[in-house]
Amino acid sequence: MLRTILIGSSIFVQGIFVGQTPDGKTIVRVDEKDFVGTSVV
Repeated sequence: MLRTILIGSSIFVQGIFVGQTPDGKTIVRVDEKDFVGTSVV
């Protein structure tokens, strides 16, 4: 499932949903890299 997250104030990343961190942030994978950020609704 694709998810879009916000990193910082203006960087958006869209990738495959991996999971969530204990503090509620979303983890997505693009190629072989994982990115952590706030989920965009």
